[in-house]
Amino acid sequence: MTPTEPAALDGSGPAAAVRPPLPVKMVIAGGFGVGKTTAVGAISEIEPLTTEAAITEVAAGVDDLTHTPRKTTTTVAMDFGCITIDPTLKLYLFGTPGQERFGFMWDDIVEGALGGLVIVDTRRLDDCYAAVDYFEHRKIPFAVAANAFDGKVEHTLEEVRWALDVADHVPVVIFDARERGSVRDALLVVLELALARTESLR
Repeated sequence: MTPTEPAALDGSGPAAAVRPPLPVKMVIAGGFGVGKTTAVGAISEIEPLTTEAAITEVAAGVDDLTHTPRKTTTTVAMDFGCITIDPTLKLYLFGTPGQERFGFMWDDIVEGALGGLVIVDTRRLDDCYAAVDYFEHRKIPFAVAANAFDGKVEHTLEEVRWALDVADHVPVVIFDARERGSVRDALLVVLELALARTESLR
């Protein structure tokens, strides 16, 4: 094809090879202070959108700050970021608020998501029960990621799986919400699971 010839319209020309990556929505969920905002910030290729608000004395009396004494803000709507996995795929990340009082927002945030990553703090596993139940009941593929606070977790992955009573097909991994590569690997676990689920339904 010479420079003066029009691009092919049958999908075989050079113009067809340059396509924007497929957008995929992924949700990052979990309890209060488990590292959702940190994970989105660590992986996002754009400046993440956050809806952080200061923790007031009233909120501090409701939210357990025992294991997060330095936490001064909390997500009140959602976090948003994105990461291009390769030229064909781009993940759009939506982080949910962790407190149950903001649970009414979840349906809107999760709508259209291919899968979810449930982040847990192994020092307080009961905080993530609501997130696990949410994805299970709606049959949305998800993985559980134990955040290694201070580089360690309080329980083995087998103990975490038993405590959460998640099915064998649900991946349970350890990751560090502060490390870009670690967050990427956890998200790829969810992506592979979700794509396998999509293929099985065809």
